[in-house]
Amino acid sequence: MTLSYRDATLDDLPAIVAIYNSTVPSRQVTADLEPVSVESRVAWFHAHGPQKRPLWVVDDPQTGRVIAWLSFSDFYGRPAYQRSAEVSIYLDESARGKGLGKQLLAASLAAAPALGIDTVLGFIFGHNEASLRLFRGFGFDTWGALPRVAVLDGVERDLVILGKRLGTAAA
Repeated sequence: MTLSYRDATLDDLPAIVAIYNSTVPSRQVTADLEPVSVESRVAWFHAHGPQKRPLWVVDDPQTGRVIAWLSFSDFYGRPAYQRSAEVSIYLDESARGKGLGKQLLAASLAAAPALGIDTVLGFIFGHNEASLRLFRGFGFDTWGALPRVAVLDGVERDLVILGKRLGTAAA
């Protein structure tokens, strides 16, 4: 699958939320325990923008349906951290295992310096081996481990913070 992504519009939010919600039952990707509503994600959507913290979507070339999304999000929300961003990648079930996550992560790392980002972070559950492998395959290192901070269906889970320094970002 060749990567073609675009900036998300508010019309994409229901598809973004549907993909997100499809990951909730797996207990691999998100700490949400129940599906979220589109309405609850409107403020989150508006916290993103093409110039600083993009939210990208990937459309299926055959159907035009959104099959993946990637977001750059503020890390810790304080001005001194503006050159650091968390990257999150979510794939529709039909798009998993086809290399799309690799392509999106590569595109995000290539775009980061022009966005003023020189430190990229991933927050990944310790039992999500596929995502850990993906990020580590791009040179991310473990910068932190929060043991047993999440409880998913009665099971305590670790959160691993992976980081990658890209060098000096554009001013």
